[in-house]
Amino acid sequence: MSVRRLRIATRGSELALWQARYVQARLQALHPGLEVSLLPVSTKGDRITDRPLAAIGGKGLFLKELEAAMQRGEAELAVHSMKDVPAELPDGMSLPAVLAPASPYDAFVSNRWDSVDDLPKGARLGTSSLRRAAQLKHLRPDLSVLSLRGNVGTRLGKLDAGDYDAIVLACAGLERLGLADRIRREIPAEQCLPAIGQGVLGIEILSDDHATASLIAALDDPATHRRVAAERAVNARLAGSCHLPIAAFAELEDGDGLRLRACVGAPDGSRLVADEMRGPAAEGERMGIELAERLLAAGADRILAAL
Repeated sequence: MSVRRLRIATRGSELALWQARYVQARLQALHPGLEVSLLPVSTKGDRITDRPLAAIGGKGLFLKELEAAMQRGEAELAVHSMKDVPAELPDGMSLPAVLAPASPYDAFVSNRWDSVDDLPKGARLGTSSLRRAAQLKHLRPDLSVLSLRGNVGTRLGKLDAGDYDAIVLACAGLERLGLADRIRREIPAEQCLPAIGQGVLGIEILSDDHATASLIAALDDPATHRRVAAERAVNARLAGSCHLPIAAFAELEDGDGLRLRACVGAPDGSRLVADEMRGPAAEGERMGIELAERLLAAGADRILAAL
Protein backbone atom coordinates (compact mmCIF):
# COMPACT_ATOMS: atom_id res chain seq x y z
CA MET A 1 0.00 0.00 0.00
CA SER A 2 1.42 3.37 -0.95
CA VAL A 3 2.25 5.84 1.82
CA ARG A 4 -0.45 8.44 2.24
CA ARG A 5 -1.91 10.82 4.77
CA LEU A 6 -5.07 10.61 6.86
CA ARG A 7 -6.57 13.48 8.86
CA ILE A 8 -8.92 12.81 11.77
CA ALA A 9 -11.51 15.47 12.58
CA THR A 10 -12.08 15.54 16.32
CA ARG A 11 -13.70 17.61 19.03
CA GLY A 12 -11.24 19.36 21.28
CA SER A 13 -12.33 17.85 24.59
CA GLU A 14 -9.84 15.72 26.49
CA LEU A 15 -11.90 12.57 25.96
CA ALA A 16 -12.46 13.20 22.24
CA LEU A 17 -8.74 13.80 21.76
CA TRP A 18 -7.95 10.56 23.62
CA GLN A 19 -10.29 8.68 21.30
CA ALA A 20 -8.82 10.27 18.17
CA ARG A 21 -5.24 9.59 19.34
CA TYR A 22 -6.15 5.99 20.09
CA VAL A 23 -7.39 5.50 16.53
CA GLN A 24 -4.36 7.41 15.23
CA ALA A 25 -2.01 5.01 17.03
CA ARG A 26 -3.94 1.95 15.85
CA LEU A 27 -3.81 3.11 12.22
CA GLN A 28 -0.09 3.92 12.37
CA ALA A 29 0.60 0.48 13.85
CA LEU A 30 -1.43 -1.19 11.10
CA HIS A 31 0.13 0.87 8.30
CA PRO A 32 3.77 1.75 8.99
CA GLY A 33 4.68 4.94 7.16
CA LEU A 34 1.12 6.22 7.11
CA GLU A 35 0.93 9.83 8.31
CA VAL A 36 -2.09 10.33 10.57
CA SER A 37 -2.80 13.80 11.98
CA LEU A 38 -5.57 15.35 14.04
CA LEU A 39 -7.80 18.28 13.08
CA PRO A 40 -9.43 19.68 16.27
CA VAL A 41 -12.83 21.24 15.55
CA SER A 42 -14.94 23.34 17.92
CA THR A 43 -18.55 22.11 17.82
CA LYS A 44 -21.74 23.87 18.85
CA GLY A 45 -22.35 21.16 21.45
CA ASP A 46 -19.03 22.00 23.08
CA ARG A 47 -19.48 25.78 22.89
CA ILE A 48 -22.94 25.93 24.48
CA THR A 49 -22.70 24.41 27.95
CA ASP A 50 -25.22 26.46 29.92
CA ARG A 51 -28.28 24.65 28.54
CA PRO A 52 -29.33 20.98 28.41
CA LEU A 53 -28.41 19.21 25.18
CA ALA A 54 -32.07 18.47 24.50
CA ALA A 55 -32.77 22.21 24.41
CA ILE A 56 -30.17 22.99 21.76
CA GLY A 57 -30.63 20.06 19.41
CA GLY A 58 -29.15 16.96 21.04
CA LYS A 59 -25.83 15.21 20.74
CA GLY A 60 -25.91 15.40 16.95
CA LEU A 61 -24.46 18.87 17.50
CA PHE A 62 -21.16 17.17 18.33
CA LEU A 63 -21.01 15.60 14.85
CA LYS A 64 -22.18 18.22 12.37
CA GLU A 65 -19.02 20.34 12.30
CA LEU A 66 -16.85 17.21 12.04
CA GLU A 67 -18.93 15.99 9.11
CA ALA A 68 -18.68 19.43 7.49
CA ALA A 69 -14.89 19.29 7.79
CA MET A 70 -14.87 15.98 5.91
CA GLN A 71 -17.25 17.32 3.27
CA ARG A 72 -14.95 20.32 2.73
CA GLY A 73 -12.00 17.98 2.21
CA GLU A 74 -10.21 19.05 5.40
CA ALA A 75 -10.29 15.56 6.96
CA GLU A 76 -10.85 11.97 5.83
CA LEU A 77 -12.43 10.55 8.98
CA ALA A 78 -13.94 11.37 12.35
CA VAL A 79 -13.92 9.29 15.52
CA HIS A 80 -17.13 9.27 17.55
CA SER A 81 -18.47 7.79 20.75
CA MET A 82 -21.20 5.65 19.22
CA LYS A 83 -23.64 6.83 21.88
CA ASP A 84 -23.38 10.31 20.31
CA VAL A 85 -24.19 9.14 16.77
CA PRO A 86 -27.80 9.69 15.60
CA ALA A 87 -29.77 6.74 14.25
CA GLU A 88 -29.64 8.16 10.72
CA LEU A 89 -26.45 9.52 9.18
CA PRO A 90 -26.54 12.39 6.66
CA ASP A 91 -26.54 11.49 2.96
CA GLY A 92 -23.04 10.82 1.74
CA MET A 93 -21.68 9.67 5.13
CA SER A 94 -21.04 6.12 6.34
CA LEU A 95 -19.82 4.37 9.48
CA PRO A 96 -17.86 1.35 8.27
CA ALA A 97 -15.75 0.65 11.36
CA VAL A 98 -16.95 -0.03 14.90
CA LEU A 99 -14.16 -0.81 17.34
CA ALA A 100 -14.04 -3.38 20.13
CA PRO A 101 -15.71 -1.90 23.21
CA ALA A 102 -14.81 -0.61 26.63
CA SER A 103 -17.34 -0.87 29.48
CA PRO A 104 -20.90 -0.14 28.32
CA TYR A 105 -22.15 0.77 31.79
CA ASP A 106 -22.87 4.02 33.60
CA ALA A 107 -20.72 5.03 36.55
CA PHE A 108 -22.06 6.25 39.88
CA VAL A 109 -19.62 8.92 41.08
CA SER A 110 -19.81 10.40 44.56
CA ASN A 111 -17.43 11.53 47.27
CA ARG A 112 -19.73 10.31 50.02
CA TRP A 113 -22.29 7.76 48.86
CA ASP A 114 -21.63 4.24 47.55
CA SER A 115 -24.54 3.75 45.14
CA VAL A 116 -27.81 5.14 43.85
CA ASP A 117 -29.57 3.07 46.51
CA ASP A 118 -27.55 4.74 49.27
CA LEU A 119 -28.43 8.32 48.31
CA PRO A 120 -30.65 10.04 50.90
CA LYS A 121 -34.07 11.38 50.02
CA GLY A 122 -33.81 14.61 48.04
CA ALA A 123 -30.16 14.10 47.10
CA ARG A 124 -28.92 16.09 44.10
CA LEU A 125 -27.93 13.78 41.26
CA GLY A 126 -26.31 15.34 38.20
CA THR A 127 -26.53 14.04 34.63
CA SER A 128 -26.68 15.45 31.11
CA SER A 129 -28.75 12.50 29.88
CA LEU A 130 -32.55 12.29 29.67
CA ARG A 131 -32.10 8.52 29.39
CA ARG A 132 -30.37 8.37 32.75
CA ALA A 133 -32.78 10.87 34.30
CA ALA A 134 -35.83 8.88 33.18
CA GLN A 135 -34.56 5.59 34.56
CA LEU A 136 -33.06 6.89 37.79
CA LYS A 137 -36.09 9.05 38.60
CA HIS A 138 -38.28 6.01 37.96
CA LEU A 139 -36.08 3.99 40.31
CA ARG A 140 -35.80 6.79 42.93
CA PRO A 141 -38.64 9.36 42.51
CA ASP A 142 -37.42 11.13 45.65
CA LEU A 143 -34.14 12.25 44.08
CA SER A 144 -33.54 15.71 42.65
CA VAL A 145 -32.07 14.98 39.20
CA LEU A 146 -30.30 18.10 37.90
CA SER A 147 -28.77 18.96 34.53
CA LEU A 148 -24.99 18.64 34.35
CA ARG A 149 -23.04 19.79 31.26
CA GLY A 150 -19.38 20.21 30.44
CA ASN A 151 -16.46 17.88 29.80
CA VAL A 152 -15.53 15.13 32.24
CA GLY A 153 -13.16 17.32 34.25
CA THR A 154 -15.73 20.11 34.54
CA ARG A 155 -18.40 17.69 35.74
CA LEU A 156 -16.11 16.15 38.34
CA GLY A 157 -15.14 19.66 39.46
CA LYS A 158 -18.78 20.56 40.04
CA LEU A 159 -19.23 17.42 42.12
CA ASP A 160 -16.11 18.18 44.14
CA ALA A 161 -17.31 21.76 44.69
CA GLY A 162 -20.46 20.41 46.35
CA ASP A 163 -22.94 21.35 43.61
CA TYR A 164 -24.16 17.73 43.52
CA ASP A 165 -24.27 14.81 45.94
CA ALA A 166 -23.50 12.41 43.09
CA ILE A 167 -23.18 12.44 39.33
CA VAL A 168 -23.50 9.80 36.63
CA LEU A 169 -20.92 9.49 33.86
CA ALA A 170 -19.92 6.72 31.44
CA CYS A 171 -17.49 4.17 32.88
CA ALA A 172 -15.68 4.06 29.52
CA GLY A 173 -14.89 7.77 29.52
CA LEU A 174 -13.50 7.73 33.03
CA GLU A 175 -11.42 4.63 32.33
CA ARG A 176 -10.00 6.07 29.11
CA LEU A 177 -8.94 9.24 30.92
CA GLY A 178 -7.25 7.33 33.73
CA LEU A 179 -9.98 8.28 36.20
CA ALA A 180 -11.35 4.83 36.97
CA ASP A 181 -10.69 5.48 40.67
CA ARG A 182 -13.55 8.01 40.61
CA ILE A 183 -16.05 5.25 39.82
CA ARG A 184 -17.76 4.53 43.12
CA ARG A 185 -19.91 1.81 41.54
CA GLU A 186 -20.79 0.52 38.11
CA ILE A 187 -24.56 0.93 37.76
CA PRO A 188 -26.09 -2.40 36.70
CA ALA A 189 -28.23 -2.50 33.57
CA GLU A 190 -31.14 -3.59 35.73
CA GLN A 191 -31.10 -0.13 37.33
CA CYS A 192 -30.07 1.98 34.35
CA LEU A 193 -29.93 0.49 30.88
CA PRO A 194 -26.90 1.88 29.01
CA ALA A 195 -27.07 4.25 26.08
CA ILE A 196 -27.09 2.85 22.56
CA GLY A 197 -23.48 2.19 21.61
CA GLN A 198 -22.07 3.27 24.96
CA GLY A 199 -18.38 2.40 25.40
CA VAL A 200 -17.94 1.86 21.66
CA LEU A 201 -15.97 4.01 19.20
CA GLY A 202 -17.04 4.36 15.57
CA ILE A 203 -15.26 5.82 12.56
CA GLU A 204 -17.27 7.95 10.13
CA ILE A 205 -16.10 8.68 6.58
CA LEU A 206 -17.51 9.90 3.27
CA SER A 207 -19.49 7.06 1.69
CA ASP A 208 -17.53 7.20 -1.56
CA ASP A 209 -14.07 7.33 0.04
CA HIS A 210 -13.04 3.76 -0.71
CA ALA A 211 -9.34 4.39 -0.05
CA THR A 212 -9.98 5.46 3.56
CA ALA A 213 -12.48 2.62 4.00
CA SER A 214 -9.74 0.18 3.03
CA LEU A 215 -7.26 1.67 5.48
CA ILE A 216 -9.63 1.51 8.47
CA ALA A 217 -11.28 -1.84 7.65
CA ALA A 218 -9.04 -3.85 9.97
CA LEU A 219 -10.17 -1.75 12.97
CA ASP A 220 -13.74 -3.01 12.68
CA ASP A 221 -14.80 -5.56 15.31
CA PRO A 222 -17.56 -7.66 13.70
CA ALA A 223 -19.11 -8.87 16.97
CA THR A 224 -19.37 -5.33 18.35
CA HIS A 225 -20.63 -4.03 15.02
CA ARG A 226 -23.42 -6.61 15.05
CA ARG A 227 -24.37 -5.79 18.63
CA VAL A 228 -24.42 -2.03 18.06
CA ALA A 229 -26.43 -2.47 14.85
CA ALA A 230 -29.18 -4.17 16.87
CA GLU A 231 -29.22 -1.33 19.40
CA ARG A 232 -29.26 1.32 16.67
CA ALA A 233 -32.15 -0.45 14.91
CA VAL A 234 -34.27 0.14 18.02
CA ASN A 235 -33.45 3.83 17.91
CA ALA A 236 -34.05 4.12 14.17
CA ARG A 237 -37.52 2.59 14.44
CA LEU A 238 -38.38 4.88 17.35
CA ALA A 239 -37.20 7.82 15.22
CA GLY A 240 -34.98 8.60 18.15
CA SER A 241 -32.05 10.91 18.50
CA CYS A 242 -29.28 10.66 21.06
CA HIS A 243 -30.85 13.17 23.43
CA LEU A 244 -34.18 11.33 23.84
CA PRO A 245 -34.84 9.07 26.87
CA ILE A 246 -34.28 5.87 24.87
CA ALA A 247 -31.96 3.04 25.91
CA ALA A 248 -31.04 -0.20 24.14
CA PHE A 249 -28.45 -2.74 25.22
CA ALA A 250 -27.45 -5.84 23.26
CA GLU A 251 -25.33 -8.65 24.69
CA LEU A 252 -23.90 -11.56 22.74
CA GLU A 253 -24.65 -14.90 24.38
CA ASP A 254 -23.14 -18.37 24.04
CA GLY A 255 -23.05 -19.58 20.47
CA ASP A 256 -24.63 -17.09 18.11
CA GLY A 257 -27.33 -15.73 20.40
CA LEU A 258 -28.17 -12.14 21.26
CA ARG A 259 -30.08 -10.66 24.16
CA LEU A 260 -31.54 -7.23 23.41
CA ARG A 261 -33.09 -5.01 26.10
CA ALA A 262 -34.62 -1.59 25.52
CA CYS A 263 -36.69 1.04 27.30
CA VAL A 264 -38.28 4.44 26.81
CA GLY A 265 -39.06 6.64 29.79
CA ALA A 266 -40.58 9.98 30.68
CA PRO A 267 -37.75 12.30 31.82
CA ASP A 268 -39.50 12.88 35.15
CA GLY A 269 -39.54 9.13 35.81
CA SER A 270 -43.33 8.93 35.91
CA ARG A 271 -43.53 6.30 33.18
CA LEU A 272 -41.10 3.67 31.90
CA VAL A 273 -41.80 1.14 29.16
CA ALA A 274 -39.28 -1.72 28.93
CA ASP A 275 -39.02 -5.03 27.10
CA GLU A 276 -36.44 -7.53 25.85
CA MET A 277 -35.92 -10.22 23.21
CA ARG A 278 -33.55 -13.09 22.52
CA GLY A 279 -32.66 -14.49 19.13
CA PRO A 280 -29.85 -15.18 16.64
CA ALA A 281 -27.20 -12.45 16.57
CA ALA A 282 -27.38 -12.43 12.78
CA GLU A 283 -30.95 -11.17 13.07
CA GLY A 284 -30.12 -8.38 15.50
CA GLU A 285 -31.38 -5.54 13.33
CA ARG A 286 -34.69 -7.30 12.72
CA MET A 287 -34.95 -7.90 16.48
CA GLY A 288 -34.26 -4.23 17.14
CA ILE A 289 -37.11 -3.15 14.88
CA GLU A 290 -39.49 -5.71 16.39
CA LEU A 291 -38.56 -4.75 19.94
CA ALA A 292 -39.14 -1.08 19.12
CA GLU A 293 -42.56 -1.95 17.71
CA ARG A 294 -43.41 -3.69 20.97
CA LEU A 295 -42.31 -0.66 22.99
CA LEU A 296 -44.43 1.64 20.83
CA ALA A 297 -47.46 -0.60 21.26
CA ALA A 298 -46.90 -0.60 25.04
CA GLY A 299 -47.01 3.21 25.27
CA ALA A 300 -43.59 4.45 24.21
CA ASP A 301 -45.27 6.37 21.36
CA ARG A 302 -47.18 8.49 23.88
CA ILE A 303 -44.08 9.13 25.97
CA LEU A 304 -42.10 10.29 22.94
CA ALA A 305 -44.96 12.37 21.57
CA ALA A 306 -45.15 14.29 24.86
CA LEU A 307 -41.50 15.38 24.77
